[in-house]
Amino acid sequence: MSELIKHECGIALIRLKKPLQYYRDTYGTVLYPFNKLFLLMEKQHNRGQDGAGIGVTKLDMDKGKAFMHRERTLTSNALSDLFRKQLKRFDKLARLGEINKDDAQSVKENFDFGGEVLMGHLRYGTSGSFGSSACHPYFRRSNWPTRNLMVCGNFNMTNTPELNQKLIERGQHPIFDTDTQTVLEEIGFYLDEAHQELYRNLRDSGVPGDEIQDIISRDLDMSNILRETSRLWDGGYVIAGMVGNGDCFVMRDPHGIRPCYYFENDDFIAFASERVPLMTVFNLEQADVREVPPGYMISVKSSGEVKREQVCDPAPRTACTFERIYFSRGNDPDIYQERKALGGALVNQILDAVDHDWDNSVFSFIPNTAEIAFYGMLESLRLERRKLVKKEILAAMAKGELTDEKLDELILSNWPRSEKIAHKDIKLRTFISQEKGRSKMVSHVYDVSYGALKAHDNLVVLDDSIVRGTTLRESIIKILSRTNPKKIVIASTAPQIRYPDCYGIDMSELGKFIAFQAAIALLKSRGMEHVLAKTYEECLAEAKKPAAEQVNKVKQIYEPFTAEEISAQISKMLTPKDIPWKGDVQIIYQTIENLHRCLPENSGDWYFTGDYPTPGGINVVNRAYLNFYLKRTGRSYDMDIDKLPLTAEG
Repeated sequence: MSELIKHECGIALIRLKKPLQYYRDTYGTVLYPFNKLFLLMEKQHNRGQDGAGIGVTKLDMDKGKAFMHRERTLTSNALSDLFRKQLKRFDKLARLGEINKDDAQSVKENFDFGGEVLMGHLRYGTSGSFGSSACHPYFRRSNWPTRNLMVCGNFNMTNTPELNQKLIERGQHPIFDTDTQTVLEEIGFYLDEAHQELYRNLRDSGVPGDEIQDIISRDLDMSNILRETSRLWDGGYVIAGMVGNGDCFVMRDPHGIRPCYYFENDDFIAFASERVPLMTVFNLEQADVREVPPGYMISVKSSGEVKREQVCDPAPRTACTFERIYFSRGNDPDIYQERKALGGALVNQILDAVDHDWDNSVFSFIPNTAEIAFYGMLESLRLERRKLVKKEILAAMAKGELTDEKLDELILSNWPRSEKIAHKDIKLRTFISQEKGRSKMVSHVYDVSYGALKAHDNLVVLDDSIVRGTTLRESIIKILSRTNPKKIVIASTAPQIRYPDCYGIDMSELGKFIAFQAAIALLKSRGMEHVLAKTYEECLAEAKKPAAEQVNKVKQIYEPFTAEEISAQISKMLTPKDIPWKGDVQIIYQTIENLHRCLPENSGDWYFTGDYPTPGGINVVNRAYLNFYLKRTGRSYDMDIDKLPLTAEG
């Protein structure tokens, strides 16, 4: 993706299965679990660089001693700063003699993060204000251990206003800043209810007060709490939580939109947003790491008992395809093959774009995240060329014309030629704030390999996705034109992004998508502006219905046109007008059919097709169009529908 799109967050949770002293004796340091948490977060740094937070719960602490701690930061190097600060504090306590590094109990009592349940979070801000208070984990405190709650997650709820309204109707005073606060308060409400019911029953049965807390801790059932809590949630989510008594859990949405993996052995049970970090940090094989099933909660009681329970009604699996195309680390064994397949699936379209001119075409990629798909494209190009050469050899043999010279010509010529064309200047910082100056600076973020192309070469460049197209038009195509190719072909491994995401990716404004802009331009060029007004009125009518009854009316913006027509219009719109090079630019996109063929286990394609897996998604896309039509910016979740004009002219 040549332009930055912020996206969902990363979570990490580690639950020790043995006493803390065991890790000092076995692995050489009592900080072994803490160090593992850092590594697990560092290996997911791609998932969030706006802020970081960590939390801990300590088991069986004496009354009067703190048993939960949290630390969050928004510094530019949030993750390393967060852990460096704690390690400095640990060393200082050791120098002062306040802890004994070799005594786990000493560390547990005096170092905040010397505990058995460790949680970490990396955040990209996609909703609400973004200050240190918006960093996860969120913490709900109480004097009762079983009413303390800490949560973090990788999620976005589409119906936060309705969830907040439910809190208000109970008499609560929710903080409207983020959906994380809403989730925390909702889980906390049912946690309080469960605690109070257990407490009253035990008290009325005559159980001594000093025994009540231990029994509540034993009998508290987080699966029932989350089953009740999540009934009204609409969104994509993975939520991790810790209760003050030491219970912990990880829960995934019923559609499996957001990813989550875990492993368990004799020493740990650990969770992460991606599989490879667990494999790397804990030295595991692929088969050792399992996916948290959609709609399930995996929990660990304070006693160490592990439970795997379904807490949401079953729903069709629609795991996010963007995870596989771009967001997740490409060294995952399955994702690596899938990205290669996505690159290979574009070969027929690419060859058509260059008129099958093997001799005068050069293949490359930009940005670096497209490299794996590039290898798949090259592999498929070579297979295609091999078939053609084999056919020509057989034909020459049949005619008795297969000389050594002819064989050399067929085997050695016209082989797919790849070059490293674009180089990112990692030293360059686009610090100029004025938009005009910034645009010029951005045009120098990449440099090219001068002289790599011959005269009259086509240049084919693979990208993993094209969202807004701004960076292509203002920077990349201008840079590539310096190589003076006959034609530039930009091939996207993702289909046209036509609709906003509402489940955690920062793609919420419909009017910013180049595919949407192209469809609007085509409607206007063909005298079909009435479709825009009609769509506004129909989206408004839909938005007034309950979310479960709505249909996506934005689809009719695209219906008059084929995907090829929209791609052609995008090509025109992204061709720079202010450069001396006057060659052709063609943008081609992955087909929906090939997308699903390459990603058979991940069918979540709502940004391409408009087929949202939850009612909240359809509500969001209809409201996003209203925002576009009324020339409003920002997310559309909190829009007051009743105050909008009833007609397009109003």
